[in-house]
Amino acid sequence: MALVRPDLGKIVPRFLHYYFMSPAWRAVVEANTISGATVDRIPIKKFPDFDVSIPSISKQRSISDTLSAYDDLIENNRRRIHLLEQAARLLYKEWFVHLRFPGHEHVKIVDGVPEGWEKKKLGDVAPLKYGKALKSDDRVPGPFPVYGSSGVVGTHTKPLVLGPTIIVGRKGNVGSVYWSPDDCHPIDTVYFIDSERCSLFLYYALKQMNFINTDVAVPGLNRDFAHSRSILIADQKILRLFDETVTPLHQQMELLKRQNASLAGARDLLLPKLMNGEVAV
Repeated sequence: MALVRPDLGKIVPRFLHYYFMSPAWRAVVEANTISGATVDRIPIKKFPDFDVSIPSISKQRSISDTLSAYDDLIENNRRRIHLLEQAARLLYKEWFVHLRFPGHEHVKIVDGVPEGWEKKKLGDVAPLKYGKALKSDDRVPGPFPVYGSSGVVGTHTKPLVLGPTIIVGRKGNVGSVYWSPDDCHPIDTVYFIDSERCSLFLYYALKQMNFINTDVAVPGLNRDFAHSRSILIADQKILRLFDETVTPLHQQMELLKRQNASLAGARDLLLPKLMNGEVAV
């Protein structure tokens, strides 16, 4: 990493940010990249000598204001997505951790378990299945998200599993949990729970479970260990009510995510045209 300090008298920092995203700058970087035995790198000492082509300060401000309008909307949507998921997580904790579910006043608690509920092993409720390797070079960009332990890592033309599905980090980001409403391809660094077994209740139960690393050499989640974890299963009436309550929240989240994808796509199409003067501001 390197820190770039813009000269405020010559360049608008946000414009520089967008300029670094432009094809013109990427071409400069590629022309000055040094290939190493393990990783490619940019020679930092030569970085100040890289050529830049920038318009006047006033034009920089106009360009950055135009592009930042898209990013401001994207960030606002991200905050809304976070608040919606937080609301669903808090509802899960209220009902299934603190046991303040609808009608709880009239339900007897025996050994910490409400009457009609039961504790089960995760492996009995929803066995974890192994994802399948799909190297980045083998991926053909398409409509189906590719999931690794850090979330979506790309797209592909063919899915491995039908949605909805739950993805659980196996290697790397151990115990990470993701919900995919769409068909997708979980790779070999994750487990997944197929559509027949997954539910939004199970998704939030897994997020609450806090899986731990079970491999000393390489961070990993042992499947037998994960299957041995207990999960509290409510009666069908409460499970249905929870699903009916949080499903609209997830529908809103998916709508906002799709809006963000459209906004990012529009911004990325506009950015090079603004930078090369093809579109005037």
